[in-house]
Amino acid sequence: MPIHRRSMLLAGAAAGLLAACGGGDDEPASANIVGTAQATPDLSILVEAVVAAGLVDALSAPGPLTVFAPTNAAFASLLTELHLSKEALLADKTLLTAVLTYHVVPGRVLKADVPLDTPIATLQGATFRVGNDLRITDGRGRSAGIAATDILCSNGVVHVIDKVILPPA
Repeated sequence: MPIHRRSMLLAGAAAGLLAACGGGDDEPASANIVGTAQATPDLSILVEAVVAAGLVDALSAPGPLTVFAPTNAAFASLLTELHLSKEALLADKTLLTAVLTYHVVPGRVLKADVPLDTPIATLQGATFRVGNDLRITDGRGRSAGIAATDILCSNGVVHVIDKVILPPA
């Protein structure tokens, strides 16, 4: 079976996150959510967005928080979908904050604890759903896949996703 480039990129992102966070359930998490993202090259646009929105302190706080972290490819796809440049997205702090906080759920929600086919409340205030197939349906009916799960950090957990999810319009 051929390995697709996208699968390899997502696997690389997951490996980077695992290394930054201590490796998994049997090792203590060392970095917080922001530090973990900073140590993962495939999450560099997410880091830029978090900095631009002024959310570094919030995502570095004790938590616990759960972050559904979109990859660089996910952000590139969103920019194409919205006909925006990265600079325009990063400059719109209101939009950026709404989108980023929509990716954050209060508490530490591991894969085994994700409520399936139930609205999941985000820090942004709106909800999304995770189906039995572990695909996220956002507030606009768009779908995102979860590429890596249960990456433990000192202040929560990260799940890597392949699409930026959006709150209702």
